[in-house]
Order: sequence, then C-alpha cells, then structure tokens
Amino acid sequence: MRRGLIFAVAVAATLSVHGAGPMDTRYSIRQCEGSLTPYPSVVPDEEHPDSLIAVFVNHVGRHGARYPSSAANCRKLRAALVKADSLGTITQTGRDLLRLTDKVIRLSNGQWGALDSLGMAEQAEIATRMTRNYPELFGRDAIVDAISSYSPRAMMSMYCFTHRLDRLNNETTFRTSTGRVNSPLLRPFDTVQAYIDFRDNKDWEPTYMEYFEAECPTTAIMRALGTRFPFDDAAHVRDLAYSEWAVVAGCSAMSVEVDPLVYFSIEEFNALWSCFNLRQYLRYSASTVSTVPAEIAAQLVHDLVSTTDAFINGDTSTTVRLRFGHAETLMPLLSLLRLRGCYYLTNYFDTVAQHWRDFAIVPMAANLQLVLFRSRSGGKYYVRASLNERPVPLLPNSEDVYVPWSVARDYMMRCLPLEMQ
Repeated sequence: MRRGLIFAVAVAATLSVHGAGPMDTRYSIRQCEGSLTPYPSVVPDEEHPDSLIAVFVNHVGRHGARYPSSAANCRKLRAALVKADSLGTITQTGRDLLRLTDKVIRLSNGQWGALDSLGMAEQAEIATRMTRNYPELFGRDAIVDAISSYSPRAMMSMYCFTHRLDRLNNETTFRTSTGRVNSPLLRPFDTVQAYIDFRDNKDWEPTYMEYFEAECPTTAIMRALGTRFPFDDAAHVRDLAYSEWAVVAGCSAMSVEVDPLVYFSIEEFNALWSCFNLRQYLRYSASTVSTVPAEIAAQLVHDLVSTTDAFINGDTSTTVRLRFGHAETLMPLLSLLRLRGCYYLTNYFDTVAQHWRDFAIVPMAANLQLVLFRSRSGGKYYVRASLNERPVPLLPNSEDVYVPWSVARDYMMRCLPLEMQ
C-alpha cells in the first residue's frame, strides 16, 4: 500500500528491542494503570480569543470507565492463588490479593466490560463542559448527531453524554445511531483486511515478546504465591505477573479502592505497565514494525474532514458530531494525525515508555475534539485540536493551536494513504 505524509520518515531496516541504555521511568501509580486509568478529574474550562466564535465540533471519544473487559485475568490469577493456598505456599500478601481478586470478580459478575457509574459520570462531565464552553452550539436550531460502536459500553457512553446535553438544553435536536453499521469508522480493527491479517499473523508479537521476556518482573507474583509454588516454566510466571498487574491496575476504573504498593514496588509497577504500554503501541500505532495499525483510521480522518467541509459549505445543519468507540479507535487516529505524544518511530523499543504513554493518550473516556471557529471579522474558519480537552498543536512542526481550516484540511488529507487523498 502506498503511504501518505505520516510514513515519509525513513527508518532503519534492522529492528532492535534495546537501545543504548536501559529504560528508566518512574511514573506514578495512577499513571502506571495505563489506559485503564480513569479520565482526569480536573479539567480547566476552555478559553479562546474573543475574535473567534465556535460554530462546529467534531468529537471522537472512548467509552468511559468500565468493569474489567473480561474475566480472563481474574480467573487465571485466582486459580493460581487458590492452588498456592491449597499447597501451603501462599503468603499473607497472596491472601490479601486473593480477597481483592474475589471482590473484583464478585462486583463484575454480570457486568464484565460494562460501563460503570464512574464511566457514566465521566461522559456527563465532558458533555457539561462542552455545553459550558460552546453554548452557541446548543439551542432551538441546533442538531447533535451521535454514533457509537455496537459495544454496550460505547453505546451507553453515547447515551450518557447526550442525556446530559439534553438535560442542559432540551431544545436541541438529537439523532443517535449505534450498531455494526458504524464499525468502519469506530471499529476498523474489525473491518480492515490489512489489519486483520496483521493481527492474525501476529506480526507485532516477536518484538513484544523479546521485550516482555527481558523486562517483565516476576518478583511481585512470587511474593504472593510463595517461592515454593510450582510454576510450569518462566513463561507461566510472566503470564501470572501480567495478570496480577491487570487485576490491580483495573480497580480504579471500577471504583474499587486499592493500594497497589501493597503488592508491587513502584519499579515493578512501572515495568509491568511498560510491557502493556508497548503491546498497545505495537498493535494500534504506527511503528517501525508496521504502519498498518495507524492506516486503519484513514476512513475516520476522511470523515472528520468531509463533515467539517459539509458544515462550512452549508450542506448540513448539524453543529456537533459525536462518535463513541474505543481506545483502539483513538490510538490509530491520533497516530495517523501524528499528534504530539501519540506518534513515535524508533528501533529501540525500550524507549517507547518515555515517548508514547497510553495513560496520557487514552485514559478512560479519552477524546479528540476538533473545534471549528469562525472569525467575527471576515468570516475565515480556524480549527483547534484538543486531546482530552487540552489544546494541542495539530501541525507537527508548528506551535500554533488555531490553524486556518484550509491549512488543517490540507495537512489531514496528506496524512491519508495516497489513494484516499
């Protein structure tokens, strides 16, 4: 496939997991929950120059905080802890971990992957800020179009968001759509054949496994199960170490209070997070392993451009377009657009954790907002990109936050594969 602007950077042919020195990060416990972390609780209100008036918003969001997406890690970890208990190798830390795992399972049964009350509140709060920041976009003549993927947590996120908008201004007209019809935009990882081949062939896995085998700490899980626990092999220990991190790291999103430092050192939590972070990076972002994960967002980028054009040309009365998908929707999109912190090419994969950080890119309820403004004098259009409601430069080599739409449009189109430009 021929590539557009995003893939113009030349990279060396030889790939290596390790750079000149070891990875050195010391992120906080909350940050090391990665993409499982809840949305920031403090978000400043938006400000823009008085010379500009907001006229249109394109919003692409992830579902809000949820229960664990499946029972797999909980069941795997619990089975090992129960076995350790029966064999008499379990430690007091392991007993505490078993109680926590049982609590997560009890609360999640019948709710695996579902949006929880925190996730509902996250979406409602983002909607409230949107109304407060851009009141001119809501009212008697305003139309809000919203779509979601068929996932119930994405659908519920859409309804929580639009419900709050309606509570704040019930004169606005709302049109919603959900289901597999929206998969090409919101679940392209299920519909783009090149990505399906990439996923099924596991093209990313050798690079990941080399890193995982070298960097995954097993000390925390051994402190829980006991040094005499009969692990099958080294891979078994690493697999359980990852499951322990996933269970503990996912607690905040379901409002279960836990102190991860009971089970991990800060260094262990950082290292386990870095493994998860690299896995997401390789599977859903442009990398020197493959450009396919970013390319799947091409249709979504094209849709953002065409809907903005339609508003400017007077072909639609819609003032706000909302889309609700997944972290796997946003990571390719942000990478394809090369937003800062969301796009990083390297042959040294132990540096990824310093430059591409999932907790900053796709926490629960993560979103990209492209806000279109019109100049009060002259009527010229400008666009501003905000990642998680914080303005970021759209153009890679510019510090400008407000970009003429003609310039932004040209850039976004050049990000697409040549056959779509």
